[in-house]
Amino acid sequence: MSAFGKTGKHLLLACGVALAQHAMAAPEAVVTPLLTRDLPNIPGKEVLMINVDYPPGAVDPVHRHDAHAFVYVLEGSIVMGVKGGKEVTLTKGQTFYEGPNDIHTVGRNASSTQPAKFIVTLIKDKGMDFFIPVK
Repeated sequence: MSAFGKTGKHLLLACGVALAQHAMAAPEAVVTPLLTRDLPNIPGKEVLMINVDYPPGAVDPVHRHDAHAFVYVLEGSIVMGVKGGKEVTLTKGQTFYEGPNDIHTVGRNASSTQPAKFIVTLIKDKGMDFFIPVK
């Protein structure tokens, strides 16, 4: 029997699996708020504009926005999709729309080697979170 014993081997194996899963986790998007403005002619609503940088291989978790979301790709290529819709691959200059009731099931960088960047303009309820994880 090794110096680790039977229990030690299991613990070592579990730690190795956890480290491998952490190392394989996709990089996260970097979100930078650009602008927030009240919409006085639409009481209770505001516009939020964000810049999203997807490192190579970045993947978003399933989420919703509870907002009208307008995406414009600045560079690279991204894959977007909502529940019940088809996945689309977008490149520089292309757009995507997501409605307030949509569940964003697919959001990722289409490349594992090149970064992607896009702008999202959201029309949403004032003061509410714009990113709501969905299980």
